[in-house]
Amino acid sequence: MRCAVFTATPRGTKTALRVRASLDASVDIFVKAGQEMPAEVRVYKRLAPQVEAAFRQYDALVFIMATGIAVRMIAGSLKSKLEDPAVLVLDEEAQHVISLLSGHIGGANELTRELAASLGADPVITTATDVQKKLAVDVAAARLALRPSPKEQIKRFNSAVLDGEAIRYVIDEKLARASFYKKRLDDMRLTALFGRELPPKEGLTAFITADESVRREDVICLVPRRLVAGIGCRRGTEMSEIRAALEAALTKIGRNIADVSLLASTEVKVDEAGLLALSAELKRDIRFHSNEKMQETIDAYGLSESPFVKKNIGIGNVAEAAALASVPAGRLALAKTRFEKVTVALVWEK
Repeated sequence: MRCAVFTATPRGTKTALRVRASLDASVDIFVKAGQEMPAEVRVYKRLAPQVEAAFRQYDALVFIMATGIAVRMIAGSLKSKLEDPAVLVLDEEAQHVISLLSGHIGGANELTRELAASLGADPVITTATDVQKKLAVDVAAARLALRPSPKEQIKRFNSAVLDGEAIRYVIDEKLARASFYKKRLDDMRLTALFGRELPPKEGLTAFITADESVRREDVICLVPRRLVAGIGCRRGTEMSEIRAALEAALTKIGRNIADVSLLASTEVKVDEAGLLALSAELKRDIRFHSNEKMQETIDAYGLSESPFVKKNIGIGNVAEAAALASVPAGRLALAKTRFEKVTVALVWEK
């Protein structure tokens, strides 16, 4: 996860440093110009354009300032609950952490709880299902990296949860990871059944399936998101070493190699034997992106670049840029992680 933290005062900057230390994420701190600057922060003169860019580039935005300022800063960038990043607000003394936007699918509520626990703050969460301690359908979907479709059904299903109506979860048994979904739903204490097709109409059904064309008023489809692995490696790296690095990276997000939908790298590696062999062994396509496409992605997402890598191949970020370039919109599940001869980044398609 990539997180941007915005602060406007010296006391807020001190809290921002605590936030960065508390999160298991890639955190960039943006500090208003004109104050003493701690190490490794970014400086802004005008907040609005910085927030507008960050809204597209980051998975979570944290504002350490008045809630009203945060609302005005993000208002023009809002799209939908399926696309918007998590937005949190803290006071500069870190007494309260407020989940402001994308509480469920964007993960703001869970991030609020995590951050509040670490900082010793009060979490402020106002979504009705969370207040009543009930598990919303879109929360269950987010935990399983599933995309609700059609999104218009989310409100109806969550209203039913609030009213105490049972939601039946049905898992398409043709899915390669059907047993994984069953175990995770069991862990959430949700009743789940296997099936090759939808059961007759009887209450509401959340159907975990790759086929989102199903349209029934009593059904919401939960569609597996694609997980893309962006990979960079030294010339001549063996397939076994690339695979070991990929498996180690997947372990960091609680997934395994069966979850990977697509491999990606730079066109410079189009003849890299180890990558081609891995693609063949996993029976997964691999996309090799042009330097122009990769640079566009680096600029669009504000990705960091290595001068050494840029000098050698013409672009300064391979793993993250390749993975993000492979999807219309993506969320970093794992920032670029270096192994001995391999760099891996993992991206969930939004």
